[in-house]
Amino acid sequence: MSTSAVSSLNEVGAPLVPDTGRLRILQVSGSASGGIRAHLADCARILAADGHDVIVEAPTTVLDGLDVAPARAESLEIGPRPSLGDTLAVARLRRLGRRAHAVHAHGLRAGALAALALGRRRRGRTRLVVTLHNLTVGGRLTSLVGEGLEGLIASRADLVLAVSPDLAERARDLGAPHVELAVIPAAVPQPRSEPESPVPAALEDAWPQEGARVLTVARLAPQKGLSLLLDAAAILARDVEAGRLPAFTWAVAGDGPGRTEATERIAAERLPVSLLGRRTDAIGLMEAADVVVQTSLWEGQPLTIQEALRAGVAIVATDVGGTAVTARGGAVLVAPEARTIAGTLAAILNDPEARTRAAQNARQAAELLPGSEDLSAQLRQAVLALG
Repeated sequence: MSTSAVSSLNEVGAPLVPDTGRLRILQVSGSASGGIRAHLADCARILAADGHDVIVEAPTTVLDGLDVAPARAESLEIGPRPSLGDTLAVARLRRLGRRAHAVHAHGLRAGALAALALGRRRRGRTRLVVTLHNLTVGGRLTSLVGEGLEGLIASRADLVLAVSPDLAERARDLGAPHVELAVIPAAVPQPRSEPESPVPAALEDAWPQEGARVLTVARLAPQKGLSLLLDAAAILARDVEAGRLPAFTWAVAGDGPGRTEATERIAAERLPVSLLGRRTDAIGLMEAADVVVQTSLWEGQPLTIQEALRAGVAIVATDVGGTAVTARGGAVLVAPEARTIAGTLAAILNDPEARTRAAQNARQAAELLPGSEDLSAQLRQAVLALG
């Protein structure tokens, strides 16, 4: 082939530019928020900063306000449920995939549509890597559909990256030939010349009453165990009334579909819980809290746990999904049961020395957290298949 022919292929998006080693990579996502959305942006930025041609294909709601530079972003509507638009998404991914070195899909729906677009594993096919971020939660039909999508991904992906050991085991059981734990680093706070704390008004808003400061940072959705949190708060409130526990306020930073029901229950039962809504000062609140609590029914690698470890605060967290992997010994792990959570919290709130030890464990574990360099290394090996 002539030099001009090679140049022409490169200009229209051939997977590899021989002179530079520049690769075209698609980062694909369906509906995403929070940590998944942040991880999508991290992957795109890192690979693009390494000189590769990275295109992010995701719904408009995901891309809105998302900083992926120097990567490019293009809208691709992949909803949380099957729709007629899936046919268009598969066709677009098939067309773009032919010109790519690799497609890296995030989540079950995006992964399954990418698998349909690229077809079965075969020599010369565009490399497919799928990061599984969530466990399918729901009724029998939802579970069956989820397992079908997982099976499709397992049969066609060159590599499955799972955010938790249980997801990794499921992928292996379904026949995925190569499975690894995903590296999901939280953003490291920028160094500050002076400690930044919430202003007194913000603290009073979070914890309006005197007493211990308990904090949860989570979306108000079923997976986050909001009902479990309120059950535990009710148990602890009875301990306060009986004189077995000092007064406390449990602040919850986050918003979501469960807010209305939670507000009604808090008022009806007069629970010492304060719903703060979405906050931009969550890390500052963590630094001011006596203990941070996670009551989730399932988690991947929760970014809030990583942030709490860096804040050096005592942590109590449900031992679900990838929480133990994330906490690295820096959190007190408990079963997702209201009485167990309440009992562990009461012990920490009643014992300042135990609280100090838990905070020290968090600070030590923070030193072991992954960073962007760890994610970069995994992307180079997993997505680019280099090194």
